[in-house]
Formats: sequence, structure tokens, C-alpha cells
Amino acid sequence: MRVRVPATSANLGPGFDALGLALGRHDDVTAEVTDGGVRVVVTGEGAGELPSDDRHLVVTAMRAAFDLLGGQPAGLALECVNRIPQARGLGSSSAAIVAGVLAARALVPDGEGRMDDEAALRLAAELEGHPDNVAPCLLGGFTIAWTEPTGARAVSLPVAPGVRPTAFVPAERGLTSVARAALPATVPHADAASNAGRAALLVHALTADPGLLLPATVDRLHQEQRAPGMPGTAKLVAELREAGVAAVVSGAGPTVLALSDVPARFGAGTDWRRWELPTDVSGARVFRGRL
Repeated sequence: MRVRVPATSANLGPGFDALGLALGRHDDVTAEVTDGGVRVVVTGEGAGELPSDDRHLVVTAMRAAFDLLGGQPAGLALECVNRIPQARGLGSSSAAIVAGVLAARALVPDGEGRMDDEAALRLAAELEGHPDNVAPCLLGGFTIAWTEPTGARAVSLPVAPGVRPTAFVPAERGLTSVARAALPATVPHADAASNAGRAALLVHALTADPGLLLPATVDRLHQEQRAPGMPGTAKLVAELREAGVAAVVSGAGPTVLALSDVPARFGAGTDWRRWELPTDVSGARVFRGRL
């Protein structure tokens, strides 16, 4: 079976750990049950760096899903064609987890009957640690995710035609764990209230009125706090916003995501790759056979 999973951007400014957007850049994972052993072949992003055995994140996710679906196969062979950059804030780990969960489900008879999309989301969020990236990866579009005592839940909403994502991807990498460590344990009540209002406005701006994207993407909870560790990212976000572009840090960074039209002078250079990416409306998709 083959699974195609989209890149994602989480937070989108004020929607910390809750809002996410699926983007039109994809990884493809082909998974096959074998007589024994584990073999992983990676091409594209992460080739030569990612594990080729049970330590690979897709395999980890598949193992977790197989456990819930009734048992492990004798062996696995994976072919991963990666187009989502690693450790850049575009959801590469969520893409691997969702691909693994859906690949395992597709390889088990009546897999969807045993694990529906809600259960797949719960497992993926548990493996990732939070649902803001796995939700848009699985469901597509613009998602609002939250966690209940029973696990993660999410809804997907259509994106207004005027939303035009552009990703600025640097050569440098960043780790979510490091970015989270930069956040304070508590925040002022005024900052929390500000973000609640802007996140609510962002839902309206993304789905109905893109003209409000610039004020809707103001954040006071995490971007400024993380800026010292990503000075280039913070500088580009500030420059874009000064030019009237609704720019934010993509996830934990260091990628910058613009949600409105970007002037031509902000072109790709030696430090940044500029990708104009459509919104992915389908989310993860499963196909029979190879790419």
C-alpha cells in the first residue's frame, strides 16, 4: 500500500498547539508486508540520515498501529520518497507518524473497521505528543484540534480562496523540543487573552475574510520568546509583517510561513528557499500499489 501525506504548518501565529494548515508538498510511503526483517529505503529529504530499520519513525508508528489492530507482521519493507524538509517546522515527523498509522491500517483486513479516522487521530497525536500537526496531515485543510480525556479530536474547515501560503525554508534546522524549552512556564493574563481573541479572529480570516489575516496572526505567547534561538526567522517575519504580509513562524520554526501575497522583493536567495504552496484539501490518502 502507498500513503501520500502533506506537509503542515502549526500554530499559524496565535493558535498555539491548536491550529494547523495542510500544505501542498507531500511525502510518499510505500509499505509491504514481508516474510521477515525490516528494510527502509529513503530518497529525497533525509536520505542517508534517517534510520533504515525499526528506529525509523514510520516503522514506530506502524508498530503502534499494528498492536491496536491485532498483531505484528513477520516483516516490513518501506520505500519513503520524502519531499518535506526535516526539522524545519513543516510537520515532517507528523507526516511520518500519520503515514505509518494509515499504512498499517491499510495492510490489515478490515483495518478501517477496526480503526476509524478518529481512532487514527488519537493514536497519531499520542505518538507525536500534540495534535496540531497530525490533524491537518490526516484531515487536510485548516484544522482546529483539541484534547479531551479520551484523546485528541479535530475538525477541518475549508480555506478561503484568498489565502495563498508561501513558505520560506532556511538551510538551518530546528528541533521542537528545543523551541519548547524556550517557553516560560507561565504567561501574563493579558497575553493569554490577546491570543484567544486573535486565534478566534484567525478562524474567521482563514475561512471567510483573508483581508483580516495580518491582525489575526499577531502572537504574544511563543514567537517572541523563541526569537533569540532563531534570529534569521524572527528578522524575516518582522520584515514581511512590516510590508503588510501576514507572516508567522511555521510550527516551531525555523521556516517562515506567509498567508497572504508576498512582494517579489522577498525572493529566494542563498539563505532561503521560497515555495508557493497551495492548501492541501484532501489530507492523507491511501493507494494500492507503488508510486
